[in-house]
Amino acid sequence: MQRFVRYSAIGAVATATHYAVLLLAVEAAGLAPWWASGLGAVVGAQVAYIGNRHYTFAHRGPVRESWLRFQGTAVLGALIGMAVVALGTAWGAHYLAAQVLATALTLVVTYLINRSWSFG
Repeated sequence: MQRFVRYSAIGAVATATHYAVLLLAVEAAGLAPWWASGLGAVVGAQVAYIGNRHYTFAHRGPVRESWLRFQGTAVLGALIGMAVVALGTAWGAHYLAAQVLATALTLVVTYLINRSWSFG
């Protein structure tokens, strides 16, 4: 449980980064929300990798292997998030409300994968 709490704390910082990129991409650059969600997820994933490698999992293995696995997991999370945001906005939800749902869903999915595979 302690690892999940650490994962969530690192995730909060990564999520703040994700949402900042999402907001800038939609509001300033005019990107579609689902596309901006994916862009934010990719940027946030880099923040998450560093924090999770050092703080959550204290991983001491090769960086290349864990980074590639983490990125694969992040891409899966980004695709899930993009799909949820695309569906949510198509159904009339505000893109930020859809992103909140996407964030909750991907938190659980990516934690389970990262715990057992990326840093396992």
